Amino acid sequence: MPTAFFDTGLSRVPSAELKETEDAIHLKLELPGIEAKDVDLQVTESAVYLSGERKSETKSEEKGVIKSEFHYGKFQRVIPLPARIQNTNVTADYKDGILNLTLPKAEEEKNKVVKVNLA
Repeated sequence: MPTAFFDTGLSRVPSAELKETEDAIHLKLELPGIEAKDVDLQVTESAVYLSGERKSETKSEEKGVIKSEFHYGKFQRVIPLPARIQNTNVTADYKDGILNLTLPKAEEEKNKVVKVNLA
């Protein structure tokens, strides 16, 4: 599995948003124009590995110039997680080009923060 954060000459990597709660990590990824079948998603206890391909549409035109800012091709991204998770209980929802993952924290991670009262 890849271990780098950066784009290695592939197309632009999907944008991500990560939110951590007491019980889970919520990860949202932007994958516009990409079908679910073109995405490979793997989750370990400490990271999310995402790769896939945005395929270009082939259109034939006799005349005219096409300018495009769309990025086509393969991509990959590794997102390290701030806490260990139960990777066997991950849930995913993919709708309108947005992938939402709910990554439940491992039991030992839930009580990691302890409030200290200063008296």
